[in-house]
Amino acid sequence: MINIILFGPPGSGKGTQAELIIKELNLTHLSTGDVFRKNIAQKTNLGLLATKYMSQGKLVPDQLTIDLLANELDQDVSSQGFIFDGFPRTIPQAEAFDDLLHQKNMSLSMLISLEVSENELVKRLLKRGLVSGRKDDQNESIIRNRIKVYNDQTAVLKKYYLKNISHIFHQIDGEKSIENISNSIRVLINTHIKTK
Repeated sequence: MINIILFGPPGSGKGTQAELIIKELNLTHLSTGDVFRKNIAQKTNLGLLATKYMSQGKLVPDQLTIDLLANELDQDVSSQGFIFDGFPRTIPQAEAFDDLLHQKNMSLSMLISLEVSENELVKRLLKRGLVSGRKDDQNESIIRNRIKVYNDQTAVLKKYYLKNISHIFHQIDGEKSIENISNSIRVLINTHIKTK
């Protein structure tokens, strides 16, 4: 089973690259945002609980997020593996995620971090905002704040993973073309995963 975490700030191309990896390796895409939306739409017990926090403007607690992910892993037992997009976001989430994988007798195969400069991210997100209509992609100060939150809360995970499992942590220049990035990821996977 192949399990990959894809890191990167908003606008780094995580979603695009995740879709390419999924098609090539037949993996299941687990995005916490999608998992939340699905459970909320289906009015599951966990979804209703998440709605309670979100409707009050509160962050969904880490344990609830882990429970939602655990539920997804249990539902997709035939999967060849998973690509985790947007999770974990903090060190406590990473520690809880490590415990979850251990309980499921799973391990991480690779962590890929897409590295993109702040100015390039702003440029990409403003462009995306024109096409998508997303309000949070149309205001430069909001975009820069989202990048700051990522740098303050999520980028610290690089140090966490480099300290604990540096042999499977890889950084890729996310400012190259989609094809170049995809080829770099393919080489990493073929070298470090498929040959095992």
